[in-house]
Amino acid sequence: MTTRTGRLLTRIDRAGGGFVVDLSLYAVSAAFALVTALTSTLLPHRAWGWIAVWAYLVGFVVALIQFFVYRRNPARAALAWFVWAGAAIVPLIVEAVQRAAGRTDRAQEEVLVVERMGERLLHHGTPYLGRDAIAALPADERLMAYSPYQPGMAVFGLPRAVFGDFWWTDARVWFAVVTVAALALAVRLLGPTQPGTIRAIQAATVLPICALTLATGGDDIPVLALCLLAFALVATGRYGWAGVAVGAAAACKPFAFPVVAVLVVLALAVRRGRSLLPFAIGLPIVVLIPPFLVAAGAFTENVVRFPTGHGLVKSPAESPFPGYLIAQNLPGGRIIALGLLVAVAVLIAVRIIRRPPRTAAAAAVVSGLGLLAAILLLPTTRFGYLLYPIAFLVWAAALAPAAKPLHSNHTVSNAPGDDRALYRQ
Repeated sequence: MTTRTGRLLTRIDRAGGGFVVDLSLYAVSAAFALVTALTSTLLPHRAWGWIAVWAYLVGFVVALIQFFVYRRNPARAALAWFVWAGAAIVPLIVEAVQRAAGRTDRAQEEVLVVERMGERLLHHGTPYLGRDAIAALPADERLMAYSPYQPGMAVFGLPRAVFGDFWWTDARVWFAVVTVAALALAVRLLGPTQPGTIRAIQAATVLPICALTLATGGDDIPVLALCLLAFALVATGRYGWAGVAVGAAAACKPFAFPVVAVLVVLALAVRRGRSLLPFAIGLPIVVLIPPFLVAAGAFTENVVRFPTGHGLVKSPAESPFPGYLIAQNLPGGRIIALGLLVAVAVLIAVRIIRRPPRTAAAAAVVSGLGLLAAILLLPTTRFGYLLYPIAFLVWAAALAPAAKPLHSNHTVSNAPGDDRALYRQ
């Protein structure tokens, strides 16, 4: 990004004390929610739209009043949290209650997949079905038998497996619990009323791509929130806990792997690897032990073969990005798309090894751009995955002011329990 472009974006962001963008965000989001309610072919999305549109409209009206009466950042931050509650948490709870009462059209398929992962983990020691077990199912049930997530995602399905079908055992409720906790801590670390932090809050919560995802499906949102928390912890010098946060994210979904890689390079560059690496790398490995002991082939079938197009059924993840279009329309297109993806990954890896990021803000930018490239080039991908690069790139602006200088005499800790900075006021 050029300096001129950066200055232009800053001017737009700060226009009217930030309220111009706030008003535009709430207005566009309200329009999106209304269109979703009227036209979506997915019933959970339509239900979300009818509730979220009112939250966004209230946000617009209150922001307009704030603009003329009380132009203060605390009020802007409070409004962002309020709108998120109305646009994501309320419809999530409504859909979870309706689902517990018997509605079968109040959750996306990934919610069911995660809950079945929890049930299998509880009863069989692995959240995955093997290829033979999937092949033995009726053809129309095989897609839902696949679980293309890391083993840690099964934890969110355990409440329903243990306690039964209640609204509060819905996997989305626990997605929301982890998300709220992670984002609240991240915002507290960065300074909740800083202009950049307010925009960061909106990017991770208010944006329809995030609010809709949490309310109807939700499995990406806690992973995103944990990555954002990891960036905030690195920005404030808490490398041990940053390793825990990003390691937990990677234990749930592979989309956190690029963030792990970037933060590992950063930690090594600033000589904090001993604090971050054990948990950033160790947690994703530890969660693999039970599935590999029970049935290593089942893990490979679900997490490797299925996402790369070698499962018994085709992944429904289809968005008209370059990787998907190449895979569908060119001879050997899937191999070409994967080759381009690997080439870009190698280029980014060489770039960050030669010139490693040394701040959380730089790491967020590299992670955002890298994931954007991956999403565009993956043969099977979803439009909703864009929430990762959008949030990472917007959070970079909030991370820079919170950065703490690294002193040469800083004591390196080996575990998060030694990172006492977490408890500083």
